[in-house]
Order: sequence, then structure tokens, then C-alpha cells
Amino acid sequence: MSLEGNWFSESARGYAMSLEITEKLHEEESSYQKIEIYETKSFGRLMTLDSLVMLTSRDNFVYHEMMTHPALYNHPNPKDIVIVGGGDCGTLKEVLKHDTVHSATQVELDERVTRVSEEYFPELCESNNDPRARLLFEDAIAWMKNATHNSLDVIILDTTDPVGQAKRLFTEPFYRDCLNALREGGIVVAQSESPLLDLNLIVDMRNEMQKADFVQIQTIQFPLTTYPSGWWTATQARKGQKFGDFREQIARHKPFPTKYYNADIHKACAALPQFVLDAL
Repeated sequence: MSLEGNWFSESARGYAMSLEITEKLHEEESSYQKIEIYETKSFGRLMTLDSLVMLTSRDNFVYHEMMTHPALYNHPNPKDIVIVGGGDCGTLKEVLKHDTVHSATQVELDERVTRVSEEYFPELCESNNDPRARLLFEDAIAWMKNATHNSLDVIILDTTDPVGQAKRLFTEPFYRDCLNALREGGIVVAQSESPLLDLNLIVDMRNEMQKADFVQIQTIQFPLTTYPSGWWTATQARKGQKFGDFREQIARHKPFPTKYYNADIHKACAALPQFVLDAL
């Protein structure tokens, strides 16, 4: 990361993305990471963690909707949901749009990410007081290891990049704990980085999921302007069943608004370019 003049820049493997900033609104060192909030000229507010872009006001909806709705509409009746990470609460907000959901538990290690989001991104946190929501601030790896067998329908791994402690969230032992917690037909979905810059990571993730005995694995793609390469993926795996038809008619007539996700996007996002298919 560099901050020169009025520009915030994040570089990754020979690629850089920059946003023009007008003001720094917040900076702190939590017990786990550095949290900063900027006002940008064209993308609204920007949150960075350890100087890496986490979200902006302008494009976060793509990520939050695609981490949520494909998995929940792939499941026939998603009632009990767990979000690992997701401290900005945007994914939680999308989950709670589904009237099938009875409970949505968010397990985020760093409470300060959520409290800062409540102050600077209140639009993402408007469902935090929903009676179905439960916010836990603890180690998700330990929590998942102790989760009740066959108690969950969908697990959403809304995590940071696989560095440091977060590496453990991308391995067979953790995926096996997720499998144990899921009911038959349950789905785990994890953000899986850029297919252009991180194809080996996607391959490795899928291999770890296979070793954890997930039956079928599917990677979906979507644009994300402010993440490295502007092209992102999520990888989902299902317990005991293959991915069949999603609830297309319900998705077409969903009773809540979205800005990116719709039934046609759902059908299209699983179509992968040839170089990715060749690697998988």
C-alpha cells in the first residue's frame, strides 16, 4: 500500500489499484489489525484493514450479494446460517433478507471492525438488531470445531485473504468441521480471490474441500472493481448432494431488492473461462 498525495494505492503481484481520497475519517490499531476509513472522491467511503481494501460504499453490494444469494437460493430451505468473518455486516444484511432464515450467527474475531462499520457504514449494519441475528466476537475456528453436528444449512466464509491466522480457514481440518456442522445438503461458500491472480489458490481450496469429503464443488465469478484485478470468485461446496437446480422462480420473484444479483446472474456466474476449467 502507498498513500501519496491524495491517492490510496494497493498493489498486488505487479498490479495496482488507486482511489483518490479527500479525507481520512478514522484510524486505529485494534488488538488484531490496523483499521482505517477514508472518504474517496468517486467510491464513497473506503475501509482498509492492514492497508488492504476491504470495501467501498460504491461497489460492496456486488460482493455481499454474491457471497449470499447464490448459496441461499441453491439450498431448498436455508434456515440456520453462520457467517465466519463478515465484520462489516453487509453479508449479514443480505442473509436476513431471506424469510426462510430463522437464525443468522456472525462469528467475527475483531469486534472493532463491526463497531467502526456501525459508525461509518450504517447502511450495512441496519439489520444488526434483527431478532434473528446473533453477533459473536471470537475465534471462528474454535467455534466451528465445537459447533453442533447437523445444525446448520449454510456457512458463509466472508474472510480476509489467506495470510497469517486466516490461512487456517482455507484448509481441510476447518472445512471438515464445517462439513460436520452442516445438515445433509448444506452448503459452505468461501470467498476465493481473483481467478486471474490467484488461480493456484482456487485450485488448492477446491482440493482441500475435496479432502474434507464434500461431494460437489462449484466456483462462481463476479466483478469487483476495487479488489486486485477487478475480478473475483467464491467457491461453494455441498454436503452429501450435488448442486441441482436452484430455486429459480423464487429468485426471479424475490420479495426484496438487489442491485447486482438476479436469477440470470445466478445461472451465468457458474460459467467459467476455459483457462480456469483447464486448471480445475
